[in-house]
Amino acid sequence: MEQLALRLKGLGEPTRLRVLRLLDHGELCVCDLMAALDLPQSTVSRHMSFLRNGGWVDSCRKGKWVYYTLATPAGALQSEILQILRTRLPDLEQARLDYERLMDHLANKTEETCSN
Repeated sequence: MEQLALRLKGLGEPTRLRVLRLLDHGELCVCDLMAALDLPQSTVSRHMSFLRNGGWVDSCRKGKWVYYTLATPAGALQSEILQILRTRLPDLEQARLDYERLMDHLANKTEETCSN
């Protein structure tokens, strides 16, 4: 029960739901998420820590950036929740705006874009 509560707590904030929608695109670095969410690195990293601890995302370091992907669901319930989120989140206005910003960012991304 405690593990389930921790997983659900990871979803208890709108920004973290926005992140899950963006990660449906595939692996993204912190700078990609910062650009899409229009949030500072410290805020994005804090949310990513919640999602990682809750088992929603996996991370790996490449150079100075941490890259994130959606984690493989740990069980049927997490899989069902993720499927519902994948179905519903794209319909939300904020999620659409975030995704558009992400696509613009990725289309124009250069090494300098993520250097700060």
